[in-house]
Amino acid sequence: MDKRRFAERARHYWKKEIRPLLITALLVFAVRSSLADWNDVPTGSMRPTILEGDRVWVNKLAYDLKVPFTTWHLAEWSDPKRGDIVVFFSPYDGKRLVKRVIGLPGDTIELRDNRLIVNGSPIGYGPITEELLRDIPAQERGGCEFALEQLPGTLHAVAGQPARRAPRRVAPLQVPTGRYFMMGDNRDDSFDSRFWGTVERQQIIGRATAVAISFAGPHSWKPRWDRFFSSLTLE
Repeated sequence: MDKRRFAERARHYWKKEIRPLLITALLVFAVRSSLADWNDVPTGSMRPTILEGDRVWVNKLAYDLKVPFTTWHLAEWSDPKRGDIVVFFSPYDGKRLVKRVIGLPGDTIELRDNRLIVNGSPIGYGPITEELLRDIPAQERGGCEFALEQLPGTLHAVAGQPARRAPRRVAPLQVPTGRYFMMGDNRDDSFDSRFWGTVERQQIIGRATAVAISFAGPHSWKPRWDRFFSSLTLE
């Protein structure tokens, strides 16, 4: 094949096959970067709300519109609310994390024996229903305590592991302007704001609203069908 024919065929493949694929890929990644995405959850830091092997749906338009592939905000129309589950870049190592918003800018957060106090008011706790624990096998519940936590305006499940070494006390801390205090629902097994501090508003990617799909663990392909398309909010 001479150079001329080779060049013609290369141009043909570029125009007819390669370029359309590249444009499609760019559009798909841009949508995932700015509009919606899902996030794998490899750890149990959000148990019992989110389990290892869940893929959670992330609404990236919940609070703002960003330039694709960046954290630059083009517009903002809302801010995270107390109790929201959000995906953000960790201030510790830059990894994407999934945690719950516990403290808003200006809030004073305190933790006493794993019980939250927000702006001087103790948060209420109540018994949890078996329905909320149905996807956690009985053999994995040993040594765990579960409850419903009543943050102002929202109710959600939390877990504790009394035998595990964990920071169960936090001295009163006022959340700085433009920052948020994050915690995992599995309070004794979560690397969160108790360790690395608050999160800048700009580092919040979006709000996790549902489990899109779920498998029996981070390295398993066995589906947990009853968790597919399930809401992360208690009705």
